[in-house]
Amino acid sequence: MNLLQPDTLIRNPNGTPVVASVDVACEAADLWQVVGNFAGFDAFVPTLSHVEMTGTGIGALRTKYFHDGHCVVEQLNSRDDDAMYMTWTTLYNTLGVARLWAAMQVEALGTGCSRATWTLMGEPVDTTQAAFEQFVQTFADTALENVRQMFS
Repeated sequence: MNLLQPDTLIRNPNGTPVVASVDVACEAADLWQVVGNFAGFDAFVPTLSHVEMTGTGIGALRTKYFHDGHCVVEQLNSRDDDAMYMTWTTLYNTLGVARLWAAMQVEALGTGCSRATWTLMGEPVDTTQAAFEQFVQTFADTALENVRQMFS
């Protein structure tokens, strides 16, 4: 009898989605160039020192390095540049997050106006779900406000 069977530590988190969005005075394609750049989140997340990529396209890994020494490794799950959305999953982190899934989407609101929406769902290790969700909400809101300011 073979005791070794396929297994994985990756599973989607449980919890309430945290949604942050921002309306920006620019064309949707221009906004997607910023928030849809999986390798470029350090452009609008000031706590990131840099991002390193391994591979390209679906399945690529992004390692985000924070100024305080933390790091996060994430895998790109899906991406559609025409529909302007992508999703990713955290595979490893030093932030005390058990599981995290996220999505970024851009939609046109009319000529010269668009909306970026960042949806995150996760499970913390060492804090309450409510405290974790509040932290994530503040983090995402701040990052998207930085994006808005980039276009003002």
